[in-house]
Amino acid sequence: MRIGFVIYGSLDTLSGGYLYDRKLVEYLRAQGDTIVIISLPWRNYAVHLTDNFWFRLPPLNVIARRAFFRTKQSPDYEKFDILIQDELNHPSLIAANEGKHPYPVVSLVHHLRCSELRPKWQNILYRIVEQKYLQSVDGFILNSQTTKNVVKGLIVKEKPSIVAYPPTDRFGDVILEDKIKERANSRELRILFLGNVIERKGLHTLLNALARVEQNGILSYRLDVVGALTTDTTYVRAMQKQVVINGLSSIVHFHGALNNDPLKGMLRQAHMVVVPSSYEGFGIVYLEGMAFGLPAIGTTAGAASEIITDGKTGYLIEPEDSKMLAVQLTSLAKDRDMLARMSVNALRRYKAQPKWEQTAGQIREFLFERIRK
Repeated sequence: MRIGFVIYGSLDTLSGGYLYDRKLVEYLRAQGDTIVIISLPWRNYAVHLTDNFWFRLPPLNVIARRAFFRTKQSPDYEKFDILIQDELNHPSLIAANEGKHPYPVVSLVHHLRCSELRPKWQNILYRIVEQKYLQSVDGFILNSQTTKNVVKGLIVKEKPSIVAYPPTDRFGDVILEDKIKERANSRELRILFLGNVIERKGLHTLLNALARVEQNGILSYRLDVVGALTTDTTYVRAMQKQVVINGLSSIVHFHGALNNDPLKGMLRQAHMVVVPSSYEGFGIVYLEGMAFGLPAIGTTAGAASEIITDGKTGYLIEPEDSKMLAVQLTSLAKDRDMLARMSVNALRRYKAQPKWEQTAGQIREFLFERIRK
């Protein structure tokens, strides 16, 4: 297959969504498919909407092609069998999708912007734009059943789709149950927040919870924050200030984004992964933590409940509920037998997840089916 893949910015961007895109491209190329990355510049939402005045899908006319790619195009750009679009790019693609193109267009949906927690009037506007975009494509690759249900509720006519869970097995089998039980008895409860430091990920909820928990010689905590600190610098500064105000400077440690080896070190040392997001389309980090035997704490908003079984492999709280989160952290700090049981359950949940090779193979077959039709 000759496949075009539309994204914003670089495929190497560190986030769960870009990890999915990157691993899918790697898999398809390994099967012998030709993948051409079409990268639109990353800006803000309003400016992205202006892309509709000029951006058109390949094949492009000569002037637009030179302006956009700034290089002479190879014939590959004229011979796509199918085009995949990361739904993140939706504000840029509505007009382009409505034009004529000789191949099907499939949207890879991680989660919808209108599902996030924000003022109602803003989500009404996002919903209108996303609905128009979703109706302009020919099919969907969806990262969870939750995302499928949300998309289904927005489109008028149901379209071909596949639920293909993200790649969560990049670290392989890295820990044994005996090691998990031994780790659970270390005195300091080590909490890992793993994700870009943006408001949606809910670090403020976790910091508020830590400000509530009892800390003394018996109960002690450490929070390692691993994730990009440059995506929303205003929010990052607010969180760093909150750490100081709440007297948590000796407990909370910001590390920025980490690559595989140092990240694996953090995961091996932690007791749990806590990302109390206001919304997750899936939540790769929960399962990646479970690969290291880490119970996960997420929220009831979005797809975290497809991964976390409350009270067995972790906990689910309401978004912004720092009081309940503090209760859960305290209970795990006090009851290490319960922590050990939940840790073993988390590892077993990870092992039950379909492997990426299987999932990516199903995506490839879905793409073939769209081409045949």
